[in-house]
Amino acid sequence: MTSNTAARASLAPKGLLRATINLGNPILASLRGESKEPVGVSVDLAKELAKRLGVPIELIVLDAAGKAVEAVKSEQADIGFFAIDPLRGEGIAFTAAYVLIEGFYLVPKDSLITANAHVDRAGNRVAVGKGSAYDLFLSRELKAAQIVRAPTSPTVVDTFVAQKLEVAAGVKQQLEADLRRFPGHRLLPSRFMEIQQAMGLPKTRGDAAHAYLSRFVEDMKANGFVAEALNRHSIQGASVAPAA
Repeated sequence: MTSNTAARASLAPKGLLRATINLGNPILASLRGESKEPVGVSVDLAKELAKRLGVPIELIVLDAAGKAVEAVKSEQADIGFFAIDPLRGEGIAFTAAYVLIEGFYLVPKDSLITANAHVDRAGNRVAVGKGSAYDLFLSRELKAAQIVRAPTSPTVVDTFVAQKLEVAAGVKQQLEADLRRFPGHRLLPSRFMEIQQAMGLPKTRGDAAHAYLSRFVEDMKANGFVAEALNRHSIQGASVAPAA
């Protein structure tokens, strides 16, 4: 792939590539070091895309997926990194997935809930990150359990503990990190969903821009860039998505 005038005009119309970076998913990005600069696979992909387009990069760092969705839909950003979901697809054109991650449930150690099938029952309250991929998914799937929305994904377990809820839902790695803060809990043994992480841009940018971004993602998977980024940032439990 080579950058070209048409791609720059549609993907970076302001002369720089504005990319949303969602800190709500630690698999994709986090703040590290004294500088508190964002790092992660999504940051690496955004910088590589800007390099190929021949434009500067502007990272728009946000703490929740819902905020990133709105920034791209409203064209306050040019690209973003999202879990694929039909509701988000109303205003965003997604590429194929570049990374697959898992959504899990967390419960108190003494809970009678021992399997995913036990979650969707009357009386169970499930904490989720507002606007997250698993919030959107569980809002469709859960019929009897009640959803309680925390402000962001990293605050799900805090909300779950503070309100003494029955279940917390989230990305496996985030929940595992939270277990170190709240050891009196456990993960259920299997995932309740597989989350397909993709890149996306405003649908208003047109088919050619979407095709360029889609080719970029496929190239980054095929040449080992995504796998190397996951390894470099010591990300466990996520895998490179297969070719589209």
